Amino acid sequence: MSVPTAGQLGPYRLLSRLGAGGFGEVHLALDPQGRTVAVKVLHPQVASDQAALARLAREVETMRRVRGPHIAEVLDASMEGTRPYLVTRYVQGRALGALVAADGPLRGDDLWRLARGLAEALATIHAAGIVHRDLKPANVILADGEPNVIDFGIAYALDSASVTTSGTVLGTPGYLAPEVLEGGRTGPEADVFAWGATLAYAATGRHPFGTGPAPAVAYRVVHHAPDLGVLPSWMVPLVPDCLSRDPAARPTAEGLCVRLGADLPVVPAPRRRPPSDGDGEATQVARPARREERPPEDARVRQRRRVHRRWVAGTGIVTGLTAAAVQRYVPELTLLVLGAYGVGVVVDAGVGVAAKERARVVFDLAGAAGTVGLYAALSSLFSPSTLLLALVTVLIVLVTIAFAG
Repeated sequence: MSVPTAGQLGPYRLLSRLGAGGFGEVHLALDPQGRTVAVKVLHPQVASDQAALARLAREVETMRRVRGPHIAEVLDASMEGTRPYLVTRYVQGRALGALVAADGPLRGDDLWRLARGLAEALATIHAAGIVHRDLKPANVILADGEPNVIDFGIAYALDSASVTTSGTVLGTPGYLAPEVLEGGRTGPEADVFAWGATLAYAATGRHPFGTGPAPAVAYRVVHHAPDLGVLPSWMVPLVPDCLSRDPAARPTAEGLCVRLGADLPVVPAPRRRPPSDGDGEATQVARPARREERPPEDARVRQRRRVHRRWVAGTGIVTGLTAAAVQRYVPELTLLVLGAYGVGVVVDAGVGVAAKERARVVFDLAGAAGTVGLYAALSSLFSPSTLLLALVTVLIVLVTIAFAG
């Protein structure tokens, strides 16, 4: 059974085919109100499995209650007829896997936003009692730098013997947790493992368990340590903790949010435990959050501190050079320049004291002392004419940089 690239499917008008995955083809469509949505039309082998469809229909009601800024939420579904489908919010962006493959690993604030957004998404999904089970770079869409998780809960809901034997792989080797590959229970801990593998891929540009035939990759997941390369300091030991072979040793999604300084989800009602894989035992979602790490500073805070330090150091160098250059010609101007700089530093240090920023106060005082020392050294080592020539050169360079900027 093939799905046309355009046409009508229930109340939705299909516009174009966006892609295909293990469970179905995804189409860009318009809802009855004219809004763009993503419609996933299930593959024939999935549509023919009535048990899997019944399970998906039950899970859809829970999936529709999951709402979050980093989730492509489920809007509608139809499990009847010859073409069952699922409707989600359409996210216009690029898949993480395609982005990294084309542009290379993420860096700095982009990587930080990815980590926080995915942690918030998993915490929201788990709080609703759902296990994603197929988190991977292809199921993360980046839009305006923010991650959006798609296909949550579908892999679990469609887990059945007939679907699996029909060729649909329930998950991606290299992102499936060891306990899943060994036939054990799939709980929220497996999603945390996939989070760690996804972040490692985003940071390094390579799959942490390598590539090749699925059995070979699965063997490395179970028996070998991941190849993490060089990770940013804030990701160590966070990612290795998530990739632990022992599910109990991994942090929870809520714990990731705490460690990253991300927002904790608002728990939807009613809340239920995540389903088990048939052993009659459910897996707890929430464990006591760990606060052993301070989250990295916000990018804007780091930028503000860099600008402040450059201002203190730059004005200090210009002040010391100016004071030394004019000392022989206009001694009063030397005192005026040093005094003005000193007042500015004292005022800035006062702001730092009020804001309880000890590092800022220390840097201000060190800058003032360094400026006086620079003035004294230049006055004793160089002639006034040499200092004046150096001062003019510095000013020309600064003016050029300012206009170029």
